[in-house]
Amino acid sequence: MLHTALLLALLPCLPTQEPAPPAAADAAEPQDQAVERSFQATLGGETFGYTSTAGEYVLRTEEGAAKATIFYVAYTRDGVEDPATRPLTFCFNGGPGSSSVWLHLGAFGPKRVDMGDAGALLPPPWKLVPNEASLLDVTDLVFVDPVMTGYSRPAEGEAREQFHGLSEDIAWVAEFIRLYTTREERWSSPKLLAGESYGTTRAAGLAQELQDHHGMYLNGIVLVSSILNFQTARFEPGNDLPYELFLPTYTATAYYHGRLDAELSRDLVATLDEVERFALGDYAHALALGDRLSDTERAEVAARVARYTGVDAEWVLACNLRLRIDRFTKQLRRDERVTVGRLDSRFTGRDADAAGESYEYDPSYAAIQGPYTATLNDYVRRELGFESDLPYEILTGRVHPWSFAEFENAYVDVAPRLREAMTKNPALLVYVANGYHDLATPYFATRYTFDHLGLEPALRGHVRMGYFESGHMMYVHEPSRAALREQLAAFVREAAGAR
Repeated sequence: MLHTALLLALLPCLPTQEPAPPAAADAAEPQDQAVERSFQATLGGETFGYTSTAGEYVLRTEEGAAKATIFYVAYTRDGVEDPATRPLTFCFNGGPGSSSVWLHLGAFGPKRVDMGDAGALLPPPWKLVPNEASLLDVTDLVFVDPVMTGYSRPAEGEAREQFHGLSEDIAWVAEFIRLYTTREERWSSPKLLAGESYGTTRAAGLAQELQDHHGMYLNGIVLVSSILNFQTARFEPGNDLPYELFLPTYTATAYYHGRLDAELSRDLVATLDEVERFALGDYAHALALGDRLSDTERAEVAARVARYTGVDAEWVLACNLRLRIDRFTKQLRRDERVTVGRLDSRFTGRDADAAGESYEYDPSYAAIQGPYTATLNDYVRRELGFESDLPYEILTGRVHPWSFAEFENAYVDVAPRLREAMTKNPALLVYVANGYHDLATPYFATRYTFDHLGLEPALRGHVRMGYFESGHMMYVHEPSRAALREQLAAFVREAAGAR
């Protein structure tokens, strides 16, 4: 549906004696809008009604100047008499530059994409099916698209840069959460955040921002495929930490693709326990020695790395014992001219040739991009009733350059902000979901971050970890999706009752 301003622009210019009416001058001013629809869901053996609201909030200064429009989709359970008894969860993905489509149509929303899984992908066109793993029975859900993702955009004349940075993004998403909570009269509800990938970085910052600037204390935070300390994932000279922390995920990848020996192929968890000890023990010591490592020691370490990762020891030596993601995903099955995925190393692809140092594309992202894009664009207009001719930005580069100005000449690390939020609000619980086959935010790097969070002993039990035999979007794997649902439903109930 064309907006009024666009319709006026398309009309012929006719002579008139009267000045343009005030309504025409005001037509370009962005306005809040929302479309509500009624549905039913069956979850946990119970059928209930719910309302979807697809709309936009205009974020403004206190003086009323429009700064940006934020697109969101909310799902609220019908028939709830007292909102104080009903949890409310704000959900978002990461990027930076990602819309909330992945958590929305993959994990938590009442509908999910039916796309198949690694090795059994379905062809287009794809469809949505009822999501048996939705959390709507235990919490209301609000899926938020930060500025320049989804349909969210800066207001006319507003510079994008004021939204596209670590602190800027946190401040504006916090303002949306405050505004929604106020307008919908949900200040008395138990409140949670759920972020994925860079969305976990945002969530950690939001916990602090909401407490310190808005006095909004959360009950729970869900971190899916977490990254809080970027040093754990930056393969740069002088930073050996990622080589150690990615090693167990290389092992899980080799395990899945049948590249480990018989002994290591018996039990994934037992094998990973062994590799974890090596990664922070002999391997970390060898990397720390650098050029002081003898040739004999170097060869011994290379042989162990090769055994744990399914690649050739000579290649490990050629990499100076340090295996980068892009090299490993190309090398593991190079003899078959096959690459493995970064977001989910269970997925495979083929490049133009097998000689390159790194893969041409991530086959796991290629597998999910089409299904989620097509189904979202159909669903939001046809079922949710929201009409816009803007492109829905699924995962865009239009947010870049992204500012990390406060971490200039340092690695981004928001873990201290989460520690501070948990310390000031000792009722706050945190759940962290990890995929063993996630090479974007490896589970061992996440565990390392939380092991170094600096929480007091009394608060350490407030962090719960879940592990799944899948990747970054563990919910594309049916057994993992079911297990995630079970763990998160219990977590939400516990967090909501922990006030």
